[in-house]
Amino acid sequence: MPEAGPPTGKPIQIRLSAADPAGLDDKARAVAARIAKIPNVIDVSDGLPPPGVDWALEVDRGSAQYGISPTSVGTVVQLVTNGLKLSEYRPAGADKAVDIRLRLPEDRRTLSTLDELRVQTSQGAVPISNFVIRKAKPSVGILNRIDGARTVVVQANVSAGAQVAAVQQEVTQAVTDMGLGSGIRWKLAGSNEDSAEASAFLSKAFGAAIFLIFLVLLAQFNKFTSVWLVLSCVVMATIGVFLGLLLTGEAFGIVMSGIGVIALAGVVVNNNIVLIDTYDRLREEGWDKMDAVLQTCRERARPVVLTAVSAILGVLPIAFGLGLEIFHHETTINAPSTQWWISLSSAIVFGLSFATLLTLVVTPSMLMVFTRAKVKPGQRRGWFSRLFRRGKGKGSPDQPAVETDLEPEVAFPKAAE
Repeated sequence: MPEAGPPTGKPIQIRLSAADPAGLDDKARAVAARIAKIPNVIDVSDGLPPPGVDWALEVDRGSAQYGISPTSVGTVVQLVTNGLKLSEYRPAGADKAVDIRLRLPEDRRTLSTLDELRVQTSQGAVPISNFVIRKAKPSVGILNRIDGARTVVVQANVSAGAQVAAVQQEVTQAVTDMGLGSGIRWKLAGSNEDSAEASAFLSKAFGAAIFLIFLVLLAQFNKFTSVWLVLSCVVMATIGVFLGLLLTGEAFGIVMSGIGVIALAGVVVNNNIVLIDTYDRLREEGWDKMDAVLQTCRERARPVVLTAVSAILGVLPIAFGLGLEIFHHETTINAPSTQWWISLSSAIVFGLSFATLLTLVVTPSMLMVFTRAKVKPGQRRGWFSRLFRRGKGKGSPDQPAVETDLEPEVAFPKAAE
């Protein structure tokens, strides 16, 4: 399962890696300059450390005459830098221990103090400058390695109101056209990678949910036809989600909208279960096919509509961004806490509304098309069947003609004697 929470870092992250780091920094600067020209790309960073100076301490061989090692020198230097670790302390209720370090006062953590440090030897306290040479070197920064290869990450933001996916596609095309060379590999990471992982996980979760629903329905109805008719509403609900988001202009969020579609699959099947179960019961009682379909719609239209309306009204305030602060007794609109749930609630509202309307029309029609009309002895005739059977034969309009299997008599003229 992917990690909880929204994606971290900038939405555009280009990872440049190479086994030989020579020339990798120049390529990173070139990529940063190229994507900076793309519209809606802002705050471009080449991922290289800023120019600076690091001080390197080289221990002279003359330290051997004092009987000290480079480790002893490093211990003394820590008093000026990060501090010398003495012990650990775990406060009550804390999960991790706190380091107890010994450091010089802040006003004495300077380069001049570093030269004045003294190391205790067998000959007494000796200034560290006697056997340590301090040199200035260019700052190296942090070396990132991914899969054993030196990696530089070029990052950038996307301006407000722009579609991240469209900008990422332009960035991918621009970097592909640059031709970085065979020794350098690149990959678009960031929110694009997180979205791909979340999409793969939600696809598997949706397939598993549909499979479990299929098994439960098959055990209940014991007919593949009824199971497929029930699951047809999932397709209608998914179409309703995309149509609703298209009409309102909202973006399809991979995580929250995907979870909304998965939750919707478990809600909309209830409508079809109610309709198909009632239809099967009427057929077992001997009702005609057409009469059973009409009677099913007549009996279950109100429960289906009321169930869907109650579910829609329950999540509709969240779809409008309405937030309720219980402890502070405040009602807010479009609060930051509600933005995360708008995509999920919108998917449920649009999908359930569209699926409910089509269920009352499409499901009865599919029952007429995909179910068999078996005529059994003593089958009950409804008003629809009686309407088309009245007036046939020589009976009265209110009484249908009686059918018989006997052969009609044929009158032959009597032969003359």
